[in-house]
Amino acid sequence: MEVSLNWLKDYVDITISPEELAEKLTMVGLEASDVQVVGADWDNVFVAKVANIEKHPDADRLCLATVDLGNEQHTVVCGAPNIVVGQRIVFAKVGAKLFNPYAGKMEQLKPAKIRGVRSEGMVCSEKELGISDNHEGILVLSETAPIGKPLVEFMGDTVFDITVTPNRPDCLNMIGIAREIAAITGTELRTPEVKYDELETPTDSMIAIEIADPDLCSRYCGGIIKEVKIRPSPTWMQERLTAAGMRPINNIVDITNFVMLEYGQPLHAFDYEKIGGQKIIVRRGKEGEWMYTLDGEERNLTNDMLVIADAEHPVALAGVMGGEASEVTEQTTTILLESANFNNVSIRRTSRGLGLISEASSRFDKGLSPELPMYGVRRAIQLMVELGGGKATQGIVDAYPERKEKLPIVLSQQKVKRVLGIDFGMEHIKGTLQSLGFECEEKGSVEMSVTVPYWRTDVTIAEDLIEEVARVIGYDEIPTTMLSGEIPHHEPTPLISTKDQIRDTLVGCGMQEIINYSLTSMDVLDRVQCADKYGEPVRMANPLSREQEYLRVSLRGGLFTYFGANERFQDKGIMLFEVGKVYIPREGELPDEREMLCGVIGGSQVGQSWLDEKGAFDFFYAKGILQMMFNRLGVDVVFESGSDELLLPGKTATIMVDGETVGVVGEVHPDIAASFDISSDSVCMFEIEIDKIVDSTERLSAYEPIPRFPSTDRDLALVVDTNLPAQEIQDVILGFQQVREATVFDVYQGKQVPEGKKSLAFALRYQSMERTLTDEEVDKVEQKILKKLENEVGAVLRH
Repeated sequence: MEVSLNWLKDYVDITISPEELAEKLTMVGLEASDVQVVGADWDNVFVAKVANIEKHPDADRLCLATVDLGNEQHTVVCGAPNIVVGQRIVFAKVGAKLFNPYAGKMEQLKPAKIRGVRSEGMVCSEKELGISDNHEGILVLSETAPIGKPLVEFMGDTVFDITVTPNRPDCLNMIGIAREIAAITGTELRTPEVKYDELETPTDSMIAIEIADPDLCSRYCGGIIKEVKIRPSPTWMQERLTAAGMRPINNIVDITNFVMLEYGQPLHAFDYEKIGGQKIIVRRGKEGEWMYTLDGEERNLTNDMLVIADAEHPVALAGVMGGEASEVTEQTTTILLESANFNNVSIRRTSRGLGLISEASSRFDKGLSPELPMYGVRRAIQLMVELGGGKATQGIVDAYPERKEKLPIVLSQQKVKRVLGIDFGMEHIKGTLQSLGFECEEKGSVEMSVTVPYWRTDVTIAEDLIEEVARVIGYDEIPTTMLSGEIPHHEPTPLISTKDQIRDTLVGCGMQEIINYSLTSMDVLDRVQCADKYGEPVRMANPLSREQEYLRVSLRGGLFTYFGANERFQDKGIMLFEVGKVYIPREGELPDEREMLCGVIGGSQVGQSWLDEKGAFDFFYAKGILQMMFNRLGVDVVFESGSDELLLPGKTATIMVDGETVGVVGEVHPDIAASFDISSDSVCMFEIEIDKIVDSTERLSAYEPIPRFPSTDRDLALVVDTNLPAQEIQDVILGFQQVREATVFDVYQGKQVPEGKKSLAFALRYQSMERTLTDEEVDKVEQKILKKLENEVGAVLRH
């Protein structure tokens, strides 16, 4: 934001240097990144008066102008179409440095002979002075400009380039910046006194205002000014607008821009006679509607856009740009003035969607106070009466359906000390807040009730007030204090510790962690069948895109998406996992947030081996990773035959901890894999609800001594029914005291196995804590195992 020092001085006395002021503003959070002196190059440039004009003897489009500097006169050749006798203008003597618009650079002015007439000096345009790009005519000064005075003393200025943070829209205007300066320099803020005469005609008899969607427009103020005369705005206003980087247009448009820069309230002027039905309706756009905006472009409207409409059609894009159909022209005599408060999200979406980012929309999208429109509309009416010759109708039409009042904030001296570490007196705190416009009422000797001014929408709690105190007093004025007391003992959070252990284990198994956005699309949710299971997910009110429209209810979709993406880049062995929150919708309540773990593995384990055989990931590999993870966590886990809508029947296991289902593991159904463009033959997935296993990880581990006697390892191949889970066989085997371990290492279905059967091969480890087992003892145990397996699950030894 470009801020003129001369303009600021209208509201606050400034006695410090521009450099010191820039430093102070930066220290209170308004970064003055650049300070430019306007007129630094204006040596030999003066205010002069056009005393006489004669025709050039040898050129129809040129004239000979005699300019008076008070104590001397000069005759120059001039081609400007707007030069008139009696004008106060800018005259540059020979030797002055001016911008040459034809050469595109600064040049020193030299004597010249133009069409046979000697010209010593130049009558200057704004572009030649470096004020703006206007080169259509000479710069005409006000009638009060002192003749003969150096221009730098009359028009010289200092312009600050100030960066305003998004939470401080109250500083996107001159009064807001001046208020900050008054607070940090201890001076008084002066605000304009707004008074004007009104006609007897009530404004509400000429215009009706209806807000159809209060969520998108909280307030709309309308004023009417009759008998206005459209003409150039006065020089002082043009100078203010130019210094702020805006181009003067005419008095009415310039007044709306001036008040926006002065108060921070965007306004818009309509030609009242062009408003159909003398009615304003603030509503959403309708599909199929269109309008021409002031830039001459046709705009197709949607239901997401807020529009200002009359009784017949849209006349403006709310907070973004006015419409061509209601534009103020030189023939306009009656103005309908709009001053409103629009929803910042709606304005941001519309302006960015249409590529129309203006000074007005950039203020609305930061969230302005709904109390501001009345101040803005009254100030603009005052200026239109004074500078436009208009007559204001009686009153302002104020549509304000849901007026909200701010509750006072209680602030104690003790809390200020606790947060800032320094003991400020109550009078000091009170004076600092009052200098910023806060109203303070003491409640005892160490506490006060603070009412927040309407323009400070960012202040809502006591800590915000404390920040204001520290900011104005100066963070550099608060002494550094060493911490006192003991550092508390760190108690690890069980959930965080569990997640860290899970990550460490899975990474140790060769998996890679990914972090997806918590937002997803309905398309992805449909492909993993979440809507059927959980109902309608939570939708964002202002999604950035359709791909980030809903809160995820599962981690599966994101993992499948990136698995397919990795696969397309020829990554053959893919092992991905994610630890994150999902958001399960609840009727009439906030969503249930759950900490989840999800992993997907597929492809080849290590590519092709020297035997030209591929080691593919399968269900047992995924189960083995989980077994290792639970062992690391110290959690006893059981895998039981289960089902899941995304996994293959017979290759799916439910994960149980302490008799409760905590997750699922299995091979992904080919149709699901194909929907995510996954081409691997075998893709396995596991999903675990971390919240359900945290308590189990906190148990103390039971330790036993290392066995003193050697073990005996044997393999056992069994023929069982195809749909029999390996877990049931493993449970039977491990029921024998002498069996220490039982691990599946092979699954086979083929010619050597009868139809409807499969071969499961287990690696068994026999070991006793009391003595070395003999072969005969191991044989006896093995026979007992086979007999029990045959009786209980129908398993027989494969020969």
